Amino acid sequence: MSNDIFQLHQGSAPLLISMPHVGTQLPQDLQGVFSETGLQVDDTDWHIAELYDFAAGLGASVIRPFHSRYTIDLNRPADGQSLYPGQNTTGLCPLTTFDNVALYRPGCEPDEAEVARRLQRYWHPYHAALQDELARLKARHGYALLWDAHSIRSHIPHLFEGELPVFNFGNASSTACAPGLGEDLLALAQELAPQYPAVLNGRFKGGYITRHYGQPAQQVHAIQLELAQRSYMQEQAPYALDETLAGQLRPVLRRLVERFLAFRPV
Repeated sequence: MSNDIFQLHQGSAPLLISMPHVGTQLPQDLQGVFSETGLQVDDTDWHIAELYDFAAGLGASVIRPFHSRYTIDLNRPADGQSLYPGQNTTGLCPLTTFDNVALYRPGCEPDEAEVARRLQRYWHPYHAALQDELARLKARHGYALLWDAHSIRSHIPHLFEGELPVFNFGNASSTACAPGLGEDLLALAQELAPQYPAVLNGRFKGGYITRHYGQPAQQVHAIQLELAQRSYMQEQAPYALDETLAGQLRPVLRRLVERFLAFRPV
């Protein structure tokens, strides 16, 4: 299933992999409002689809948008409330990059009406499809699993101190999935790839998608994995995929997704 907002591959397994920040398009009607920095879409989750190219072979459903998070951030709540109160972050229609550089030309920032338009045009269709696919999987299997796939640069002083671990699992402080599932995935990552630092519910505890759709009492179990991009790519423009690094990381990712897929709710 595909339209001009998202692409959805429907699989046979109880797993949906969401990739809300892989889009790189900026709508034609918005090209003139973004700054030169904004037009570069630097804060994309680069090459995530390539890293998870094994997903369809596991029977997983995969949903991914076409438009950049600079258009609207699909992993933020529709009301724009901060996911990390008291910490620097970016919003529903971000005004700055992760490095706090302006995304818009002066005076061209989206007003309330423009934010509402983007919600209707981009945000709601993606979430309607995500919700419908989870419902389909739950109806077929009795439960649904949601893996929210992300990546980010290793060093972003405006957002966090120091160097980010490679594997950043988040399950909304253990509320988005069954007890012990996040810890099991963390332990597996540490066992399979001790060279990659890993953490559960560190700086990234899971965004809106993980927090909203992860409802273990309703048999929907969600986990977010934020990867540090140094593990598979060049972290500066042109953000090239490092095939050697990606080839080392991909089998680990596959084992983690397989372990998640092997989960059976009690």
